[in-house]
Order: sequence, then structure tokens, then C-alpha cells
Amino acid sequence: MKTLFSIIIWIYWTVCIISFFLVISILYVLTFPFDRFNTIPNKTLRGLAWVMLKINPGWTMTVDGDDLRKISKPTIVISNHQSFLDLPLLYRLPWTMKWVAKKSMFRIPIFGWIIYMTGQLGIDRRSLKSAKTLDSLVAPVKAGIPAMIFPEGTRSRTGNVQHFKNGAFMLAQKYNFNVLPVVLRGGGEAMPPGEWRVSPRQHFVISVLEPLNIRQFESASELKEKAFSLIQKELDSL
Repeated sequence: MKTLFSIIIWIYWTVCIISFFLVISILYVLTFPFDRFNTIPNKTLRGLAWVMLKINPGWTMTVDGDDLRKISKPTIVISNHQSFLDLPLLYRLPWTMKWVAKKSMFRIPIFGWIIYMTGQLGIDRRSLKSAKTLDSLVAPVKAGIPAMIFPEGTRSRTGNVQHFKNGAFMLAQKYNFNVLPVVLRGGGEAMPPGEWRVSPRQHFVISVLEPLNIRQFESASELKEKAFSLIQKELDSL
């Protein structure tokens, strides 16, 4: 039953992705001359996230703490990462974000083109220039578009929060940005890393914690440790 359900869901998702690719392509061409940060095509992805998750009544969701006031100041959003499903889950938040993604994702046909046209930032985490590349986020963040970074760098295969990389926290310290921790639960159970099959029944939880002000910390390292502790504690409690 799980295999049959997964085949049907992937066919449905493929149709959705191709359909939204066509819409986003048109919007990208029409808005490129004046939409500096590709905000309009990016907002359209929230529709894709909605149709990807709402098709199955066996998937339910709880969203806590998604207060727009939490991003009223220049903000970097960070989250734990367990599954491919984390992407549509985070797009259910009521604000548009500029995402950081692996460069390799941009080479995936159709999906990678969508990532490019919606203005996401690709980095090579093995490169010494990756920290400098993150500076490309400064302009949109200052313009009121939060950045979205998975500080673990890749999906956790155990469900536990992995060691955080420094980039998001060094950027926050350098430019005095707030850091907003978000905790996801359910994606890893519904579709673990390396698994293509999807569970027909799952309850997803998105918990948005309180923003962290860099001025309250002596260093980016201290900020990173605090963010890690908060996310791990909240994940354990869910």
C-alpha cells in the first residue's frame, strides 16, 4: 500500500512541478526587469507547497509561533533538516524567504530551473568561498526578505540535530541580523533521507521559536551554540 501510494504521489508531484515550472517561467520573464530579488516567482512556490501537501487527507499539520512580527527586523531563518518534505513544509510559513541551496540542486532538470528563477542562492559548501557567497543574501535581507539556511548543511539520517556550520551565524554577526530558529518534525518520519516512498499518514509540526538578537551574544560561536540548544530541546519536546 505504501509503495502504491508513493507511486501515485510522485506522479502527482511531477505534474504539479511541471505545471508550476510553466507558470514561474512566465512570471520570471515578465517580472525580471523590475523584480530585483525574484520575489513574485518565489511567492508562487508557496502555491506549489500547498498543492503538494494538501492532496492527502492523511497528512495533518500544526504550525506554532508563525508571527510576522518575528521577522520585522533583518532576519536569518534557520531550521533542522530531516527530509525532502522540509522544503514544502517551510513554504507554509506566512513569509517569503531567500533560500540557500546546494549548487548541485540547480543542475536538476525543471526543479533546478525553478530554484534559479525564484532567486535562491546556490553555494558549494566544500569551497572556501562559500562564506563570501553568503554575502549575496545581505541585500534581500536588508530589504525585508529573510534568508533561509539549514545550518546542518544536509539532511539528518538519524533525526537528531547534526553539528551546525558557521556560515549563518557569522553572517548574522557581521551584519547585525536576528536569527530565527524553526523546528520541523514529521518530515523525517514520512520520508527519510534516501527513501523515495512516502508514508500515507503523518502529522507534521512546524514550531517557530523566538528570534535571537546577535547583540545578546559575545560571538557567532556562542550564538550558534544557543541556537543548536534551542532547536534540539524543542525537537525533543515535540
